Amino acid sequence: MMRYTIGVDVGGTFTDVVGVDDEGREYLAKAASTPQDQSEGVLDGLRNLASAIGLTLGELLETTTRIVHGTTVATNALLERRGAKTAMLTTEGHRDVTAMREGLKPARYDLRLPQPPALIPRALRLPVRERLRPDGAVEIPLDAASLDAAIATLRAAEVESVAICFLHSWAAPKHEHAAAEAVRAALPSVFVTCSADVLPQIKEFERFSTTAVNAYVGPIVSRYLTRLEARLREAGYARPVFVILSHGGMAPIAEAARLAVGTALSGPAGGVAAAVALARRGVGVPPPDDRSAASRADLNRVGSGSDDRSAPSRADLKRPGHDIVTLDMGGTSTDIALIQDGAATLGRGREVGGERIALDSLDIITLGAGGGSIAHLGSGGTLEVGPQSAGARPGPACYGHGGTEPTVTDANLALGYLDATRFLGGARLLDAAASERAIAALAARLNLTTEATALGIHRLVNARMADGVRIATVRRGVDPRGATLLAFGGAAGLHASAVARDLGMARIAVPLFAAGLSAWGMLQTELRHEIARSVVSATAMPEDAALATLFDGLEAEARGQLAQWFQGEVRGHRAADLRYGEQVFEITVNLDGVAPDRAGLREAFHARHRALFTYDLPEEEVVLVTVRAAASGLLPPLPQRPAGAAEPAAPLGRRRALLAQGWVELPVLDFGGLAAGQVVRGPAIVESATTTILLLPGDVARMEAGGWLLIEITPER
Repeated sequence: MMRYTIGVDVGGTFTDVVGVDDEGREYLAKAASTPQDQSEGVLDGLRNLASAIGLTLGELLETTTRIVHGTTVATNALLERRGAKTAMLTTEGHRDVTAMREGLKPARYDLRLPQPPALIPRALRLPVRERLRPDGAVEIPLDAASLDAAIATLRAAEVESVAICFLHSWAAPKHEHAAAEAVRAALPSVFVTCSADVLPQIKEFERFSTTAVNAYVGPIVSRYLTRLEARLREAGYARPVFVILSHGGMAPIAEAARLAVGTALSGPAGGVAAAVALARRGVGVPPPDDRSAASRADLNRVGSGSDDRSAPSRADLKRPGHDIVTLDMGGTSTDIALIQDGAATLGRGREVGGERIALDSLDIITLGAGGGSIAHLGSGGTLEVGPQSAGARPGPACYGHGGTEPTVTDANLALGYLDATRFLGGARLLDAAASERAIAALAARLNLTTEATALGIHRLVNARMADGVRIATVRRGVDPRGATLLAFGGAAGLHASAVARDLGMARIAVPLFAAGLSAWGMLQTELRHEIARSVVSATAMPEDAALATLFDGLEAEARGQLAQWFQGEVRGHRAADLRYGEQVFEITVNLDGVAPDRAGLREAFHARHRALFTYDLPEEEVVLVTVRAAASGLLPPLPQRPAGAAEPAAPLGRRRALLAQGWVELPVLDFGGLAAGQVVRGPAIVESATTTILLLPGDVARMEAGGWLLIEITPER
């Protein structure tokens, strides 16, 4: 009996579902996303997948061994402020830690900048009399009367969730755990979370803010995942459901519900996981005779016409030979990430909806630029695109669901890049006349022709995405010109060539499953549990024996937690946050393969500091701030099948499209029908049921057996 592994990615417009069988055959299905209850769109997508395979939903789920899910429930709750009614119990005198936000604001010199809305109002940030010292010793015992008074206020306010954030609880969680036990006993239906369990680290604002977010989204995420699991059980699925987390690993539903804040960046993580998997298969490795745009062009700045004097000079930029820049363009947004030497970069201190989340997360740049991004007249009377999106409903005007504002998809249809009769394989007919009307109305306000306005929308969104790539690369000291642009998501293929040209990039890779690559990437992830703990020491760094005990104990704890979900091969990882004595920030240093002693940590820190800032200070004292460990459960790799048809595909026909040189007739080829090794020269259109690729003049595309179209760009002379 054939068995299947399924990945589910819920986007702003579509829910993508990918299934891979025992022989490596890959199937993709789409369904409209259902923001009011994402589980409905998930089940619709699974039904469509079953139909594509030739099974009933029950038959598919009975033969499915694993489902991995990426969700935007927590993200949407934060962005739309639809979380639970939340309160906070905190140490007396510290109820305003989250409001003061370390004394920083987004525009520090704007004296009129309003205070951001509080996730938890001050009236529900309740003081409790207690105090721990930084070493965990009790300064003031937990006061029972004070705690009872706070619980009475919680009951009267009818809160749904409580965050417990006491001073220095990272050193000793006893007061927080005692308070949590009392709240659960008095209010058993309330979601309770402790900062010592969410982020046991120094820096009160980051710990309090992350815990507040966990409390705010926890009930919403928990209810959703419980509902999804129940619906899958009713439909015939009896095995575990895993959720991909912000750091790119996955966890079972119970853990994802407990640490709901860890799903805040779940959605884009699948795309980055896919990029890492494809990098290991060879995407991004330059051919032996490759001559990248960086070596062909003597540019002092990255990108065309840039006069940013703060940008690194050409000589300052690092050019590793195996870099990938992801361009994941969906219906609502575009996510961009940098993959170096087959590995993604983790960051910390991200903000979602204006709230600080200090957990590890993949370093992703998100732009409000997608197929559904709305083109409009800006405050200065100029054309702007996004960040507002038409979403799944009403969607672009051409969807015929009542949308009247022009979007990027409408512009691409008006320019001839999309086939109105083949969208989603013909399952949805696009209304070209509705697109023309929507764009014409905007064109009249701009005093432009409809054609010029549509072309302007297309070019403007390309420029925004190119700027996003510069943020992900140049600002991190990496030259994008030597990297491969990995374009995926349903809309990226129409924009990738123009974006790459703007940046001086020479190579683009578009996977055959571009529209569902994020869902496919979720099947390439591993189970992962991370633990971090701040260190208190009388010296800058503990003695060697103490360091070994710290790391061994933390890794054992991570492995023990993972063992509750997973029986199989486990790999341990170690890292540490270190700084020079006079610095006010820490650097996370990977310590895999590094001796857990003073000399090993110092050497690794100096090397990482040099890599980031081009210098180190060997004579300076190195301070250990936080110890980190993770355990990864390794899952068997998915089977692979060679991609490409047996015989080269002939053009399906020709389509009239507007390029820079005017209207031209372009050959149209079937993406899935291309044979391995088949070459397509631009200008041309390559399309499948779920994605379309626009090849510009000078582009030379070759279908690779690994399952992607490799596009080489010849610079214009």
